[in-house]
Parts: sequence; structure tokens; C-alpha cells
Amino acid sequence: MRTLTKRELNRALLARQMLLQRESITPLEAIKRLVAIQAQAQDPPYYALWTRIESFKQEHLSQLLLDRQVVRIALHRSTIHLVTAEDCLSFRTILQSMLEHCLHNAIRNSLSGEQRRELLICARTLTEEKPRTLDELGKLLAEKLPGYANADLANAARNLLPLVQVTPRGIWGAGGQAYHTTAEAWLGKPLATEAAPDDMLRRYLAAYGPASIKDMQVWSGMTKLKETIERMRPTLRTFRDEQGVELFDAPNAPLPDGDTPAPPRFLSEFDNMLLSYADRSRIMDDSHKPLVFTVNGIIRSTFLIDGFVRGLWKLEQRKGEATLSIQPFEPIGSEEQRSALALEGEKLLKFAAGDGCSHRILFL
Repeated sequence: MRTLTKRELNRALLARQMLLQRESITPLEAIKRLVAIQAQAQDPPYYALWTRIESFKQEHLSQLLLDRQVVRIALHRSTIHLVTAEDCLSFRTILQSMLEHCLHNAIRNSLSGEQRRELLICARTLTEEKPRTLDELGKLLAEKLPGYANADLANAARNLLPLVQVTPRGIWGAGGQAYHTTAEAWLGKPLATEAAPDDMLRRYLAAYGPASIKDMQVWSGMTKLKETIERMRPTLRTFRDEQGVELFDAPNAPLPDGDTPAPPRFLSEFDNMLLSYADRSRIMDDSHKPLVFTVNGIIRSTFLIDGFVRGLWKLEQRKGEATLSIQPFEPIGSEEQRSALALEGEKLLKFAAGDGCSHRILFL
């Protein structure tokens, strides 16, 4: 069995994530290829697509949301993701058991079967009557199910029902709270009935592999995937990493040489590549994790040099000026790398702030 080095795994990931070079595909095709884009905050999916595809503009994704071709919904790891409408209907069924397991123990263990049914019926009726915020939904559910905290009831509804965040949530430049209705009502189609995760995992491997079973479990939030992968084994490639861990992969997925040049790239907050592995060493040194993952659950915006996370970035706009602050974890290796990163930073500023203000890049 072939052993893959860290750099080979890194270049495989970059190639599959469209980060060795931007690709000329539509945003809808890119979202489908990436399987799902982490979308806890509104803007990160826009930066995620900008850094991966040619000529991407904010209105491209905004229109997909308005046309209901993509949606924002709780999926992998019980966090909000941006997915195609088709994948929403499929993935939600596959991940439903995991989402129910993620419910707070206090409510998961105390709701009787009858109370659970009442919660589902009431929550569906309320959100299909008109989109609701979780705060509003929790208050209304508490009238039917007294004795539970409003927030617990709202979160239970979010995990038990496929609640999508309706527009204008997710539209570039739009603010305000998230309002929810059911995926069935928003998309006009029922959820899929097939709950086997095989195809979803095969797509994960095509976008993130080669990967271990633990990696797949971290990405999806699911457990006990060994039986599933053993069933799939005849259709998958297998490798080992330098620690001897068995890795699985989709057939024909790219495996570039470890010395393939990798340009600098800016990654958004919550970028999926940093959340999709038990072992993140193919993209980030473990010593840098505390600098990227905050104690309150934020995953900061990062940049890549030679394919690996080397620092943080932050963009601020005020008084006609947009400033990109770049904070390397350690001195950048060469003037050539610094210049290439600055050039990519200029492109980022133009995308985020346009030409209506002055641009400044600040190395911290």
C-alpha cells in the first residue's frame, strides 16, 4: 500500500479544492463539488468561492440564494452550511440521526414521544405559516410545551426539522436576523428517503481525500462509519499516511506531486478545510491551531503560503479606505512570497471593497 507524504496530501487537497489554480466553473458547480460550505456567518461563503473560482462576483451567489438553487441549513456537525437545493434534500435525511443526537441532553432525554410529536407538528405549522426567527419560534413553542427553556425548544425544532434560513439571510450586504421555514416549503419538494451515506462520503473523498475514517467522522459529525467504509472498500483506493493510518480515496481523484507549486491563497472564516479532518497536519501545523481556533468557537480567516496556513488576515472598511491586515505566524520566507501574497491581497481588497475607496495592505 502506497504511503503518501504530508506534502502529497496537501497538494491533493489543494487540487481538489480549486486552490492550485482558480477554475472556470459556475458557483453552483463549485458548491456541489465542495459538497457543502460552512456558513455560520453570512460573508465567508463569498470569500470561499472567490478564492476558488474565476471571475466570481458577490451577486452570483446572492442570485443563487434568491432563486432557491442553494440554501443555508444545519447539516454536518449540526452547523449551518451552504448547499445546493438537491443536496439539502438528500444530506438532511442522511444526517438526521446525528442532528437529533446533537440535541442538548436536558431536552433530548426528557421529551416524551407525544411531546416530541407535538413539537414537530407545532414547529412545522408555525414556520410554514410564515418564516420565524428562532427566538420567536422558541417563545411560541413554550406556550405549547411549558417547562422547557425557549432556546432549548427552538434548537430542538432546528435539529428535528429541516429548517432553512430564508433570504435575505445570506445575501451579500444584507443584515438582520435569520428567519426559518422548512426545506420542503421553501423548495417545494420532499426530503429524500435514502439515508445511506455512501454517495455523500464518496463525494467528501473526492473533495477532501485521501482521508481516514476518523477524518470522515469529524467532517460529517457521524459516528461508527467503519462498517459503511468496509462496504464501500471495493470501490475505493487505499493509501497510508506517514504515521501508518489507512486512508481511503475516490477513484481517479487527482494526486499531484508534492513539489507542485502552490500560490498564496486567502481562506475565509470557518473554511471547511480546517474543519474536515481529525488530523489537520496536511494544511496546518498543530502549534498554530490555538491561533486560528478561538475559545468561543470562531475559526479565524487565514492565508496559505506554499499550501499551508501561515497566518491570519482581517479586512476593515472605514472613511473611504479598506485595509487588509496580514498577520504572519512567523516571518514570511522570501520577498517573492511576500510580494505574491500582497498581490493576492490587492485582489481580495478589490473583491471585498470595490474601487470606490482606497486600498491599504498592512503587514503586522
